Amino acid sequence: MKNMSIIAINQLSKSYGQVKALRDISLHVEEGDCIGFLGPNGAGKTTAIRILLGLIKRTAGDVHVFGMDAWKDAVAIHRRLAYVPGDVHLWPNLTGGEVIDVFGKLRGSVDRKRRDQLISRFDFDPTKKCGTYSKGNRQKVGLISAFASDVDLYILDEPTSGLDPLMTQVFQECVEELKARGKTILMSSHILSDVERLCDDISMIRQGEIVESGKLSDLRHMTRLHLKVETALETTGLSRVPGVSNVRREGRITAFEVDHDAMDPVLSQVITYQVKHLESRPPSLEDLFMQHYGQREPVQEEGREVL
Repeated sequence: MKNMSIIAINQLSKSYGQVKALRDISLHVEEGDCIGFLGPNGAGKTTAIRILLGLIKRTAGDVHVFGMDAWKDAVAIHRRLAYVPGDVHLWPNLTGGEVIDVFGKLRGSVDRKRRDQLISRFDFDPTKKCGTYSKGNRQKVGLISAFASDVDLYILDEPTSGLDPLMTQVFQECVEELKARGKTILMSSHILSDVERLCDDISMIRQGEIVESGKLSDLRHMTRLHLKVETALETTGLSRVPGVSNVRREGRITAFEVDHDAMDPVLSQVITYQVKHLESRPPSLEDLFMQHYGQREPVQEEGREVL
């Protein structure tokens, strides 16, 4: 039985005068999915999410959440979702704990036990005024508020911005718990390690267009395997083997990349150098994106807003 569609974006476009921020993008998220929405800063991720939340109006296309129109039915939609932006702005004269409670009450109620557990896990002081918080602590307010909510959909836009590695790990654990409970998650990020660990499927956006969609395992064909080998003999001639690229040597240690369909002949060549140690790793999403598109994305601006 097919799951219910939670998010349905069809042929969405957004223009600011002559600047086209989004170009006919489509994205579908089913109930229980955890989808990674990937792209460098300026690619259009946040613009798409703001339209999804009913915060800005689309130029063309259809956007539905829970079967409701994202612009016309925004109030009803927001009762059933939790949203964490990449830069959380708070009331400076309220404490962090007061803001968490306000956000919870806006959705109907606050699970005090869950709230307190999250405050402890994120090592957060809820008694300080929000005006004194660092960016990382402001982000914790947003994350604790979201994870303490029992909603149907979690929209996380660059959620680990400002978090240190330890708190990023806590965030990842919380998302995995949501997945285990069958919650639906859309996570936008350019921090690709988060997406690799957490997301089932990904959609990659570049200059306002969806350029790839699918499971991570299916998209790894776009790049190469990374190998590092320590040998007794010099790896002379390795760079001339078909399928090998970016060879780097330091003493008897050689690092290089190899196409997936060239593994057999390459390994046959490598063993002739008398291998002492060999390491391999699959390509990261950053490798995948940079090799396939090979350039930094321009950051488009309209007024003061960076898309």
